Amino acid sequence: MTRTMETMIQSPAPASRRAGPGRLAGFLGGRMAAHTSRRLARRDRDSVAQAKIIQGLLRSLAGTLFGRQAGLEPGLDHDTFRQRVPPRRYEDLVPFIERMKQGEPNILCPGRCGHFAVSSGTTAGASKWLPVNQAMLEHFRAAGLDSLFFYAQRTGGGSVFRGRHLFLGGSSALVPVPGVTPPILSGDLSGIAALNLPGWVERFLYEPGTEIAQMTDWPAKLEAIARRTSRAELTLVAGIPSWLLVLAATLLRHARRETGREIATLQEIWPGLECLVHGGVPVAPFADELRAVYGQKVNFHEVYPASEGFIAVQDAEPAAGLRLLTDRGIFYEFLALEDYNAGHLDRAVTIEGARTGQDYVLLLTTPAGLVRYVIGDVIRFVSVEPPRIVYAGRTNLQLSAFGEHVIERELTDALTEVCRQHGVGVVNFHVAPLFPDPRHDRLLGRHEWWIELRARAAGSGLDAVEFANRLDRELARRNDDYAAKRAGHGLLPPSVHFVRSGVFESWLKRAGKWGGQSKTPRCRSDRMIAEELAREL
Repeated sequence: MTRTMETMIQSPAPASRRAGPGRLAGFLGGRMAAHTSRRLARRDRDSVAQAKIIQGLLRSLAGTLFGRQAGLEPGLDHDTFRQRVPPRRYEDLVPFIERMKQGEPNILCPGRCGHFAVSSGTTAGASKWLPVNQAMLEHFRAAGLDSLFFYAQRTGGGSVFRGRHLFLGGSSALVPVPGVTPPILSGDLSGIAALNLPGWVERFLYEPGTEIAQMTDWPAKLEAIARRTSRAELTLVAGIPSWLLVLAATLLRHARRETGREIATLQEIWPGLECLVHGGVPVAPFADELRAVYGQKVNFHEVYPASEGFIAVQDAEPAAGLRLLTDRGIFYEFLALEDYNAGHLDRAVTIEGARTGQDYVLLLTTPAGLVRYVIGDVIRFVSVEPPRIVYAGRTNLQLSAFGEHVIERELTDALTEVCRQHGVGVVNFHVAPLFPDPRHDRLLGRHEWWIELRARAAGSGLDAVEFANRLDRELARRNDDYAAKRAGHGLLPPSVHFVRSGVFESWLKRAGKWGGQSKTPRCRSDRMIAEELAREL
């Protein structure tokens, strides 16, 4: 964006020009969608944009404590950069982050970092404290606005700006780090972002408002959202798919109590609702149910944000993948998954070396000082010109206890297809290895699936063995290693448990992950979660 445009979208209009959402829609829908088209037409080639970004980051980070220790300096070419700085996982940065949390400046990033996003992702380990400095706040604001403008452009108008936008995020009640003055605040990234919105977004678009956004009691928060928004004019709702369904159930119950009649979809409550923004997990297992409760005409719009950075956004049809945001301040590298698993961490490539069909571990270098940071996500390029990607899973959420090398996306896609064949919907699932045990006449291993179906399907008489056989075939069709293990009799057919309603909710609550940004791990190569689920049967 030009500097004039960036200033305009990050500041509210003068009072004399604040004419409400109708005028805002005309201005943003026309001017901004057109601006997005012009921006794309004249933007640098993605490789050129990335080259500019890494040089800017090197200049910015070279004087930090980490930068000096790592040998960062302006003008480094990629080969030298890669040789000097090995990829870092979160654990490698903890000593630096602990000093930043105490207010010490110039550690990972220039100056003092005022916010930390606390995230445990989809793992079961300790929380991560990820720095969010002013430059990262600007990154998240600009990338978030990009997501709206891309939507307006691909749908051909600005009607999404005619109503309010409901963001189902974490609590914005941030917690100060004890004993640090001036305060350093921590919390969910979505809460941090909600407190740092452009003024015009907060005034004209943002829901559920400051007071409700701060709530931490999720059932109470959902009821409060229903009371506040039931008579509002909403055009957009955003959140994680599973939580969007929970929100819809709450809103529909509230609407029935208020009206005394049956309400089938949220488009009956909000006639202008047109956009459902989703991210965090693949939407496919939830898509039919989401359309059923939000409305058949609602447009899905996918985004790929993380606590470390806003990575990609949908700019075309879903099959085209998500457009990598190469000009929004983050430098990307891509390490082939097989190299990562084999410990060959020196083989990462830039966007110029990426190719389609290859699973890559994603590395980020950000303005917050995360340098060559292993975010833990696995992505795959659908195209490289322009660069469009799909999320494939997590590095630590692979299923390879028997050498089958199955990733999260393959499990999700296989289950989605089998559920489609049976006409059922899924609430949640987890897959774990069941290891050989001669004491129980189990000489080979197998996959064990734990699946919670929608309540209306839970008692539909599904045969677990037939369901498992279909999963087996679908997974073999998607993964050659799995197919080889099954064909060579190195792996038994999978087993399936249909668990009662609420099992995964109970697990999330016990794990301290109950809330709008929490996700269930889809798979692990150990039985830590599976054993906990087994106790619920």
